[in-house]
Amino acid sequence: MPNMELDRIDCELIEHLQNDARLSNKELASAVGLAPSSCLARVQRLRSEGVLKGAHAEVDPDALGVGLQALIAVQLRQHSRAQVKAFWKHVLGLPEVLTVFHVAGTHDFQVHVAVRDAHHLRDLALDAFTTRPEVAHIQTSLIFECAKGKVMPNYRAAGR
Repeated sequence: MPNMELDRIDCELIEHLQNDARLSNKELASAVGLAPSSCLARVQRLRSEGVLKGAHAEVDPDALGVGLQALIAVQLRQHSRAQVKAFWKHVLGLPEVLTVFHVAGTHDFQVHVAVRDAHHLRDLALDAFTTRPEVAHIQTSLIFECAKGKVMPNYRAAGR
């Protein structure tokens, strides 16, 4: 977990990159009032310290043949570290899985999946989830619409 101190410039760099990771170093430097060499050094430090974990392209699901998204709530039989780790490793290896949340409450995991259609979702649920020895119960919820916020809130920034 990154534990470095973030100053105002670091916070501005992070915010700009979250809004548009395609900004050139020159554009980013101009936006935060730094020389390009200083900007590059700061961004490299943020990456090496694990604050910046990557840059991703947002893709239209239809363009890739994704016709349906769902959340699969998973309840494990036991709550041992070994079973949690085994399920975590399994689910992260599935190509349909977009995001995995290990949660508290009635279910132990919420898994966001993207599939071709309802038949694909049924097969995924039956073949990749209910056959697992650590899984006691699943519940599937279809996603009708999905929107993602772009910027992670920064509670370490001054005044938050």
